[in-house]
Amino acid sequence: MSDISIRYQTGAPQNLEKRFAARAAEMLPSEIRSLFAVASRPEIVSLAGGMPNLSALPMEMIAGVVKELILTNGSEALQYGSGQGHPKLREQICDVMALEGIRANPDDVVVTTGSQQALDLISRIFIDPGDVVLVEAPSYVGALGTFRQYQASVVHVEMDNDGLVPNSLRAAIKSVRATGRKIKFLYLIPNYQNPTGVCLPADRRTEILSICREEEIFVVEDNPYGLLGFDKPSPNAMRAEDSENVIYLGSFSKTIAPGLRVGWALVPQSLKDKLVISSESSILCPSNFTQLTISSYLADQPWRDQIASFCELYKVRRDAMLESLEQHFPAEATWTKPGGGFYVWVNLPAEIDTKALMPKAIVAKVAYVPGSAFYADGLGSWSMRLSYCHPTPERIREGVKALGGVIKQEMSRRGTALT
Repeated sequence: MSDISIRYQTGAPQNLEKRFAARAAEMLPSEIRSLFAVASRPEIVSLAGGMPNLSALPMEMIAGVVKELILTNGSEALQYGSGQGHPKLREQICDVMALEGIRANPDDVVVTTGSQQALDLISRIFIDPGDVVLVEAPSYVGALGTFRQYQASVVHVEMDNDGLVPNSLRAAIKSVRATGRKIKFLYLIPNYQNPTGVCLPADRRTEILSICREEEIFVVEDNPYGLLGFDKPSPNAMRAEDSENVIYLGSFSKTIAPGLRVGWALVPQSLKDKLVISSESSILCPSNFTQLTISSYLADQPWRDQIASFCELYKVRRDAMLESLEQHFPAEATWTKPGGGFYVWVNLPAEIDTKALMPKAIVAKVAYVPGSAFYADGLGSWSMRLSYCHPTPERIREGVKALGGVIKQEMSRRGTALT
């Protein structure tokens, strides 16, 4: 037997950064992800991350679903699958969307690895460098990162306590087009928005859809929180009103479990093939195992009751946060009062920089997300997002009290009037 020798070239390590594509400069770390190392410490009350609270999810039942799936259909569950997603799950997804007024054909559904992948695929297909994407002000940090990586120019559109303002949308479109730039789409989260928690009323949805049709701009409707309304159902999805000009993104991360990483896009027929091809080039196919786990769960378990349990759990936590804010935050602060979802958005006096304040909050053993993380243009320094979905009500009260003390101390140091 002959010896086979392998030679390794030695020398100084190559600086691969010099070879990065231009778009790599836009691949920046998420401020929220950067907080996780600190916020996950057990002594810190984390009001930062939007992690679903799985304490209401019966783990024995999930274990039973998985066991039965493997025993009865393991050869399919553990095999490659369709790039578009499993046919049975796509049918069930249509049943889920029907709860928000959507009538859909399973053939128009593309299953993705979380709705975040769908957002990436849509950006890859539509965005050329320099194109404009219109988004709410503030907007979901994961979407901003995706648009940035595809070298889009993000233009924020004003919101109020009822969501995106239609007249501000008209003004933004006019302003962008006056510069000769091309608007590709409007991205928004109409239900219990991340990060503000506000819900877009039905009449505004209709008006925004009308504006976008007139201006030939399509809408990307991201809806992970739509079934998590506490006091009343959210309005029908925008996709229910316009099937041709709306791309709808959904997810099971908030209504079942994020670790399964199953989302979907409901798209016009003219986009479906490109979306599937783009997905196949990225991941070949979504996981059959997680798809069939969710499919079995939807087929055999009382999933509507489980969503109701989540709603009750989050409502108790929201109430604890709102009550604590009233008790412990300065009168100069204002905040949203969400009817569902995970988040409260807080505005402080303009001279308070919430990013600069973070180290003092960590010393006080509480974490949040500074508002500037949710803007592409550096605004939001006086704001913060507080998440109530994961901590217990007692921990929420503890964290809000500590944070209120930090803010009051900072305002006193700066000479801001306290009332």
